[in-house]
Amino acid sequence: MYKKALETAEFLRSAGIDNVKTAIILGTGLGKLADKIEVKKSLNYSGIPHFPEATVEFHHGMLIYGTLEGVDVLAMKGRFHFYEGYTLQQITFPVRVMKLLGVETLLVSNACGAVNTDFSPASLMIIDDHINMLPGNPLIGKNHEEFGPRFPDMSRPYDPELIEKMEKIAAEENIPVHKGIYVAWMGPSLETRAEYRFIRTMGADVVGMSTVPEVIVANHMGMRVAAVSVITDMCDPDNLKQADINDILHNAGIAETSLNRLFTRLVGLL
Repeated sequence: MYKKALETAEFLRSAGIDNVKTAIILGTGLGKLADKIEVKKSLNYSGIPHFPEATVEFHHGMLIYGTLEGVDVLAMKGRFHFYEGYTLQQITFPVRVMKLLGVETLLVSNACGAVNTDFSPASLMIIDDHINMLPGNPLIGKNHEEFGPRFPDMSRPYDPELIEKMEKIAAEENIPVHKGIYVAWMGPSLETRAEYRFIRTMGADVVGMSTVPEVIVANHMGMRVAAVSVITDMCDPDNLKQADINDILHNAGIAETSLNRLFTRLVGLL
């Protein structure tokens, strides 16, 4: 894996992508932030050595390098998921490459469902902590000391200083935000009523199918991480409605405007 990451990083350097300190992963229905980037280089995942291909129809599969708020950024427009059939190591491979290109701060977004009934669709939640319910961990296997230690600390996977900055920005911009716990579920089927009850009992506020693997690997390599969930639907097991992908994408689109304002200002402070 380390050799492949070096090869991919070298390929991207030869394409003019190097010494970038901030990276962004854009989740389902949340790709419009990429439109705000002054693009210097844009590459399809299929043309990048060792990169998986995004197979979800709402993910564009583009790596974008440019400037946002005068800051050089590297953005993934489309991510990878365990339910696509990729290993957790493949899912997190781009984060490994980011580190080799100089990335120090990783911003992550995702779409999720809320089990906390105090939340509402089309709102945002700053992730304060997470629960990994995926069948594995991306660090399983041989540890590459070049990346990080065998047993990385995960007591604060989401950087408190970045969380504080986002809360301040949200207050200044009048953006309603929650703060809570994200649980990663395997998917691609949505959860049953009994599973939603279990998720709520374990202490999570929202549930999604991504983010946690990338955050684990970013922490392994010493990156600062901030993540925001866009709440697309309510997952109250006692009042559960059949999921409608059109409603989910509609709510993601509404909340995306606030997410873009939040991330854009945060990047300007990095």
